Amino acid sequence: MSSSNTTSPSTAGAPDDRETADFPAPVLRLRDIGWTVGGATIVDAVSFDVHEGEFLAFIGPNGAGKTSLFNLVSGISPVSRGTIELDGRDITAEAAYARARRGLGRTFQTSSLWPGMTVADHVGLAAQAADGGSYRVWRRADPYPALVDRVLARTQLAHRAGTCADALSHGEKRKLELAVLLVGEPRLMLLDEPMAGVSAEEVPALTELIRSLHKEEGRTVLMVEHHMDVLLGLADRVAVMHHGTLLALDTPRAVMADPTVQQAYLGEEL
Repeated sequence: MSSSNTTSPSTAGAPDDRETADFPAPVLRLRDIGWTVGGATIVDAVSFDVHEGEFLAFIGPNGAGKTSLFNLVSGISPVSRGTIELDGRDITAEAAYARARRGLGRTFQTSSLWPGMTVADHVGLAAQAADGGSYRVWRRADPYPALVDRVLARTQLAHRAGTCADALSHGEKRKLELAVLLVGEPRLMLLDEPMAGVSAEEVPALTELIRSLHKEEGRTVLMVEHHMDVLLGLADRVAVMHHGTLLALDTPRAVMADPTVQQAYLGEEL
């Protein structure tokens, strides 16, 4: 797996074609992605490639554009300029549900679980939607028992199958969000601050679950996270967002040692 040198925002993550000639085509390719709202530029000229099985972490202070970038990649927000390719196909204009069906899965900073619905019903509803059904109407008679059992076992939630989501700990809620995501068999997972609200005691188990989804199942992962110790133990490369631009993109060691990154975040917590 290749890693690019830390470069200027306009070229970070967009290596010369000669440097990537020996590698397969990227799973995800962004070129000059931008998003402008009401005259304000939120994301500006972001370009990078992500290859099969890579773990790319995004860091930067609040307001740096990390979640906004994830919204553009997942189709939640429309890009103002630039192109997004998934497996060599231009998906720039595709809706979020179409991208999900192509294997792009997404979790969010804020939990979107239904408090009165059980853990098993959440996974069953996700299976219904993945099978072409609706998220709006839940049949409740679960037609996907084997899938539900398998996904709950994979995310260490089998013992909580009949528990309502509002009774779960923060760490368990994050696991349930991953369970819902896994129903769609995503090849590319965008995880937006999965450790947010999780207690220190639950962080190691959740980290190990994410690591196993990446390493053991070969899923490609993009993750935004403020827990640097978690990211540095998981990521192949780290991208630094700064005022909506890509300030640096390289190995964790190179990024943390880069003078430009240190200067930009002097006195700020990454």
